[in-house]
Amino acid sequence: MSSTDFTWLIGGPQGSGVESGANVFSKVCAEMGYQIFGKREFYSNIKGEHSYFAVRVSDEKIHSNLNEVTLMASFDAETIFRHFDEVSSNGGIIYDSELDDVDTDRVHTLDLPFKERLHEFLESKNKPFTIAGVLEIAKEKGVKLYPVSFKSILEKLSEETNNPKLRGLVRMYNVIGVSLSLGLIDMPPDSLLKSIDSIFSKKPLIAEINKQAANFSYKYATEKFENFEHSLPGISKQPNTILVQGHFGTSIGKMVCGCRFQSYYPITPASDESVYLESNEILQVQNERPGSTIVIQTEDEISAIGMMIGAALTGVRSSTSTSGPGFALMAEALGWAGINEVPVVITLYQRSGPSTGLPTRHGQDDLLFSIFAGHGDFPKIVYASGDIEESFYDTGRCFNYADVYQMPVIHMMDKFLSSSVVTCQKFDPNKVSINRGKLLDKIEGEYKRFAFTDDGISPRSKLGMDNGVFWNTGDESDEYGHISEDPQIRIRMMDKRMSKLDLALEKIPDDEQAVSFGIHDYTIISWGSTKGPIIDAQKMLKKEGIDIGFLQIKLLHPFPAAYVTSLLKDAKTLIDVEANYSGQLGKVFKQNISREIDYYILKYTGRGMTSTEIYDSLKKIIENKAEKREILSHGA
Repeated sequence: MSSTDFTWLIGGPQGSGVESGANVFSKVCAEMGYQIFGKREFYSNIKGEHSYFAVRVSDEKIHSNLNEVTLMASFDAETIFRHFDEVSSNGGIIYDSELDDVDTDRVHTLDLPFKERLHEFLESKNKPFTIAGVLEIAKEKGVKLYPVSFKSILEKLSEETNNPKLRGLVRMYNVIGVSLSLGLIDMPPDSLLKSIDSIFSKKPLIAEINKQAANFSYKYATEKFENFEHSLPGISKQPNTILVQGHFGTSIGKMVCGCRFQSYYPITPASDESVYLESNEILQVQNERPGSTIVIQTEDEISAIGMMIGAALTGVRSSTSTSGPGFALMAEALGWAGINEVPVVITLYQRSGPSTGLPTRHGQDDLLFSIFAGHGDFPKIVYASGDIEESFYDTGRCFNYADVYQMPVIHMMDKFLSSSVVTCQKFDPNKVSINRGKLLDKIEGEYKRFAFTDDGISPRSKLGMDNGVFWNTGDESDEYGHISEDPQIRIRMMDKRMSKLDLALEKIPDDEQAVSFGIHDYTIISWGSTKGPIIDAQKMLKKEGIDIGFLQIKLLHPFPAAYVTSLLKDAKTLIDVEANYSGQLGKVFKQNISREIDYYILKYTGRGMTSTEIYDSLKKIIENKAEKREILSHGA
């Protein structure tokens, strides 16, 4: 562990401002120079069910959460019931003192299976089924308890400010919880007030009320709370560090790489990206010249992919963003784009399936579906980013792949990434290149849209170009696009299209296909958002003198079999880490390399992986105590 490694958790019903409170805490800690990794978890409804946000703070680069919580701030009973046992023995719990007598039967959002497990545990400890009972267990473990009446704070604040409306503003509880926490850990108050001003910059009256509550609560904590051994006084801030949310990488990446059309139908968790693009649709292109991105909310996902394809045929870089159920509706039109060699990018923010599944939860469930989506054989690229910073640069690559090889590209993201708030290096637009491939500016003489060429890629016209007339149809066609069922034409056209996969494998640089974080006797293979927890688990084991390798595979289709084989030639034991039931990468790996996976570390509860879970499983593997399939389950 680093000299500072602190995890703060805030929870409450959805709609109670938990995310706003976590954003304030994250902003404050980032402003004070710390590295941040925060992640939100919430139930699949609109309001009322449990929501919580864990924010990890460190003076070193971090990529994931841990199992243990250092400080928990709770203004509702459910958060305490669900998370009290996660608080470390030297940690603390700030809670509403008026909750002491609340029993489990009064918390109607506690589901029966959880309640039964909790009751069994409390009975084993001879404790009552109340908040006081679980807090007594925490105290016996060594956790410091900090009771405070949130209602009384609002009443006193109301009197001091002569504002009677404050008495009933329970929405303020999240700010009170954040401010009590920051006061307890000695975080300088100026950053707290600046962060509130930043978040509520367009609502000055609300900002002022929140600052009053923050000041009062911060002072209360510094005067009343004591004997907490953790503090975050601040460190030197690293240059060019920014605090970003999950969808910033792909959305800003699309702006920078020249995407100027996005269609979408609202779906969790993909919608945030399109909403962000809508909010920033007017942008500066160059030389103070404004540009814009057309963002259209369609009636369904079938319309979304159809409009995206239509825009791409005009020569505009075009995309859509969706999640698993929406992508399922796009499968037929995806094949249309494939047979007509239309360059489009689908940003696929995965969640847990099948069907509606766990609609607000995490999963890497769609890898096999993405690779095999659509009937018949046609070329597509499936590409996965491992973190938010990476996704910014990968977005530009995906559009280049689409244009250069004239095929659909599916950019794999997921709920883990979309719900994360992290510090990273400032995105550098100068590192993003734009390659439009064989897109023509003018055409002279006869034009064949699907002309046979040495590399299988035909010069591409735009709709409306002089002499650039071409035909598109879902049927097989000749070089002009005219429908043809001639067997020899069929063979040549299929060969032409599918050969582009081999060309992509040849031309895409090795470091864009897969990234090695060391190869050792025990080596992990994985893809996507498991990257962060794996890297942190590697570091934890390294400090114990244990070397674990890790190969992040980014180009998932076409699969870089030769390159991956060369990288793994010295690895003796292969461990597949994924957030799905069946180990989908392991299946793709075996299909392409004919090598068995020795161990699987899998999680399919819908909750994100922690580095603690991966560390524990890797230790069991090394000590020969693991099952073939290690199944992870941490998270409320």
